[in-house]
Amino acid sequence: MLITGKIVIVDDEDMVIKTLKTLLKIEGFSNVNIFNDTDLALEYIRENPCDLIISDFIMPKMNGIEFLSKAKQIHPDTTQILLTGYADKENAIRAINELGIFKYIEKPWINDDIILNIKNGIERTRLKSQLKNKIEELEVANSKLEEYSKSLEEKVAERTKDLNVSNVKLNTILENLADGLVMFNSNNVIVQSNSRAKEFFCINENQSSDAKKDTLCGKNFFELIINEKDKKIDKNEKTLRDFSIIDYRENKKIPVEINLADVKIEDESYKIALIRDITFQKENERLRDDFIATLTHDLRTPLLASINALDFTLNGELGNLSDELKELLSVMKKSSEDMLGLVNALLEVYRYESGKLFLCKTHFSLNELIEECTKKLEPLLRTDNLRFEFTATASFSNDNSDITINADKNEIRRVVSNLLGNAIKHSKKDGTIKIGIATDKKDVRVDIIDFGEGLSKEDIEKLFKRFSQGTSKKRSASTGLGLYLSRQIVEAHNGQIFAKGEPNQGCTFSFILKNAIVEKQVV
Repeated sequence: MLITGKIVIVDDEDMVIKTLKTLLKIEGFSNVNIFNDTDLALEYIRENPCDLIISDFIMPKMNGIEFLSKAKQIHPDTTQILLTGYADKENAIRAINELGIFKYIEKPWINDDIILNIKNGIERTRLKSQLKNKIEELEVANSKLEEYSKSLEEKVAERTKDLNVSNVKLNTILENLADGLVMFNSNNVIVQSNSRAKEFFCINENQSSDAKKDTLCGKNFFELIINEKDKKIDKNEKTLRDFSIIDYRENKKIPVEINLADVKIEDESYKIALIRDITFQKENERLRDDFIATLTHDLRTPLLASINALDFTLNGELGNLSDELKELLSVMKKSSEDMLGLVNALLEVYRYESGKLFLCKTHFSLNELIEECTKKLEPLLRTDNLRFEFTATASFSNDNSDITINADKNEIRRVVSNLLGNAIKHSKKDGTIKIGIATDKKDVRVDIIDFGEGLSKEDIEKLFKRFSQGTSKKRSASTGLGLYLSRQIVEAHNGQIFAKGEPNQGCTFSFILKNAIVEKQVV
């Protein structure tokens, strides 16, 4: 087997050279270069890197130590072996110490020993070469790492600077917001707030600046605001209305609107509340509503006078009228009555919104009230051949007995009439409008079910809002105040009103009056 590795042997004795060459050939070394002249050997070494140099100590032109010293200058990493006689042993040891020669071998040598040293020398050269390459690679990698580290430091410094600027901008924006901003945790405990929020909730104006800084942290947010209508707050609500806070400096309430947003910071859930002072908006709404109320109130007198005059004329008090004139005056009277209904509805809405309407609660039969409403509306059923029908309801427990409740009879009559009129308007010909009454302890629910055109999800979301006509399919001649006023009335009774339905599958309108039942009378 041929062994790789370039070997250079320098010796002036032919016998030594032939012996080494033969021995190395037998051991499988194929690349052996023999020289008996040191100058020729140095010239060869300059042009040909080698793995091992073997040199005799005593030679004519220069001794082995001088030769190996010059060879080492040419190829510092090449392994060197010095052949010496016994008398030169001391010089060989000095060469090892000074030049870093790998080994010295005394003549005559033992073949196995010299072969082992030659193999170890070649392997040493290769390992040194590999180590040198690795060191060079490591130096290159270190250089790149230093460049990257320097670049990274510059980027980090630049990014840190940008973040600091952004933080300063963000803090400036938050601190100078016209609205108050607080962040509270899942236990509603405030953990951070801006300057405007501190102004909102400032309890003691004489506090030091350090004390004011921590006034809000650790307090329960919902204990600092006033729920004007005592409504239950849904955890998913995004906007809170009908809330206020107390300005202790001027001893007055400040109406506010609160917008909530959910955030997560390091797996912790928080809410951010943006608190807006809506005093100005409330005052504008009040002025607007006062104007509308005054205007509509002043319209009632001329409208009533016009209706009475038309009614007086139609009754023939001013003489006989032709059929064409009677029809014309009837249309005028109907238009005036519709206008009066709109005026009255606007006035009722204003009274509820302004808090100027006080419920006059009495005990009355809910069954009888519904019967009164159905009888009053029966003439409207004839056009499309509709009919009313009392039916069992799906939820709550159905109750066929006469139910006495404590509520404002006139206002509940208005709600039932509005819902029945709405069902008549949207029912199909020859259809049935079902009315159900159900009870649960002291709560009572009324269901009014029609099988008409139904409602989409988008339409249901718009119901019970002011001037909403209940459907996006067509525009009717209604004012859009009936369902809104019904909601105001039911909520004034601490109740709920809602609707459900699907397109072309009818609709169910329901309202619940809580703690309204005072007694039951079995019919």
